[in-house]
Amino acid sequence: MAEPMPLRRMPRAPRIPLAPAQERMWHAAAAGYSADWNVARAFRIRGQAVNLTALIAAIDDVMRRHAPLRTCYPATSTGPIQVVMDADVARIDVRVVDSFAGELTERIAEFCGRAFDLGTEVPIRARVYRLGARDVVLALVVHHISLDGQSIGPLMRDLVTAYLARVGRQAPAWQPLPVDYIDYTLWKHEYLGAYDDPCSRASTQLRYWANNLVGRPIPLEFPYDRTCSGHRDAAGAMVRVRLDADIHRTLLLRARQSGSSVFMLLQTAFAVAVAAFAKSCDVTVATAVSGRGDPLLADLVGNLADDVLMRIRLDRAADMPELLDQVRRVALAAFANPDTSNPRLLRSLPQDANHPLFQATLILQRDDAAPPGVSGWGGLEVSEVPTGVVRAKHDLEFGLTEHYDATGAPTGIDGPFLYPTARFDPETAERFAEKFLTTVELIATGYTGPITPLLDETARRRPRRSRPRP
Repeated sequence: MAEPMPLRRMPRAPRIPLAPAQERMWHAAAAGYSADWNVARAFRIRGQAVNLTALIAAIDDVMRRHAPLRTCYPATSTGPIQVVMDADVARIDVRVVDSFAGELTERIAEFCGRAFDLGTEVPIRARVYRLGARDVVLALVVHHISLDGQSIGPLMRDLVTAYLARVGRQAPAWQPLPVDYIDYTLWKHEYLGAYDDPCSRASTQLRYWANNLVGRPIPLEFPYDRTCSGHRDAAGAMVRVRLDADIHRTLLLRARQSGSSVFMLLQTAFAVAVAAFAKSCDVTVATAVSGRGDPLLADLVGNLADDVLMRIRLDRAADMPELLDQVRRVALAAFANPDTSNPRLLRSLPQDANHPLFQATLILQRDDAAPPGVSGWGGLEVSEVPTGVVRAKHDLEFGLTEHYDATGAPTGIDGPFLYPTARFDPETAERFAEKFLTTVELIATGYTGPITPLLDETARRRPRRSRPRP
C-alpha cells in the first residue's frame, strides 16, 4: 500500500458518503432505533439574569461553525449520504418554556428522548426551561451520528465563547477550524481505498476482522431475567461503580509490571466477568477508539469514534499472566484495524444478521478527556444536571473514567454500568458489576493463578475498603 496523504482540506465531491464511524448509527436509525443514539446534556445556569437572546444566538453560531450539526443523512439509490445545510437555512427553533423544579426531570427526559428523522432533520435540538429570571436549564440533544464523546468539550467551549460574544453584541471571534468534518470524511475514504481493491486498507482490515471473528459463539447466553422478542427495548438503568485511589494506584503498578495498561487490565477483568456470566470461555467484547490521532481533529465536533471488537479466548490462557498477555495482543491488533464499520462486517460474517456483533462493551477515558464541567459563562454558575434518560443499547455497558489530581496522582476510577431493564433485574445487574469489581481488585493486587477458578459467576463480597487519607 502506498504511503497515505496527510489529512487536509479536500476538494468537494458531488456526493459525500458517510464516514465509517457514522454507518452504524445510520443503519440503527433506519431500523427504528434512532432515539437510542441521542446524546443529551442539560445545564443549569444561575446567578445574574441569563441573556436568553444571546444564548439562542450562540447556539446558532455553534451550528454555523460545525457542519455536522446542520447535516442531514438521506438515503439514495447508492446508499446514505451527507447533505450539509446552508447555515442561513439550518436554523432550529429554541423554545423557552416556563417550568418548575418538580417537573423538570420528566420534561427534559421527554424532550431528550424524541427520535430524529436523519433524512430530513438537522441532528440537534435545544430547549430552555425557565425556572426564574436568574435560573434556567438548557437542554441540548444531538444525534450520535453527528457527535461523539470527545466532541462535547469543543462544543461547550465554543458555546461559551459565542454566548459571551453575543452578550457583548458581537459575533464570536474564534479561530477557523483547520479542517471540517467533510474534509475528514473524504480523506478517510481516500485513506482506506475501495473494498473492491484487495490490496486496499479497507479490504485488509475487513479480512482481519472476518478471520478473527469466524466461529465465535453467538449469541452469548447471559442469565436474563426476561426474554425479549421483536423490537429491542433500550430503556435502561444504571449501577454506579467506583474503584478508589488505592486500587487505581495498584492497577497502574500492575500495568507497568505486565507491560500493559490500565485499560488492558480492566478489559481483562471485563472478559473474565462476561465469560463467567455467559458460561463461555470464548467471549467477544467491544470498546471505542477516538479516531482523533491527528491534532487537526482535536477541536472538531463530529462522530469520529467507532467500536472495535476484542475476541478473548480464556480457554487458551492457563493463568492470569497469559491472559493479560493475550488481551494486550488482541487490543493492539484491534486498534490497528479500527475502520471497518459494524454493518459492513455483519454482511461479511457467516452468522444470523439478527445477532449483534457484540453484547458487552467497556469504554475507559481519562478525566481530562471526559465531558467537562462548564465554567466561564461571564460570572454565571453553571452545573450539569441529569437528563433523566438512560439508554442501554447493549446487554452490558461500562463507561469508566480515570481521575487524576493536579499533580498527576491517581484518585480513582468510576462511572456507570448500564443495563436494559427489559432483560435484567437490578439484583442481576448488581451481581455482574460486583463480579467485575472483584476481578479488577484481584488483578490489581497481583493475582497470577489459574483462570478457571475465576469463571464462577458468583462474586465474593468485597470487603469494605477504608477511605485513603488526604
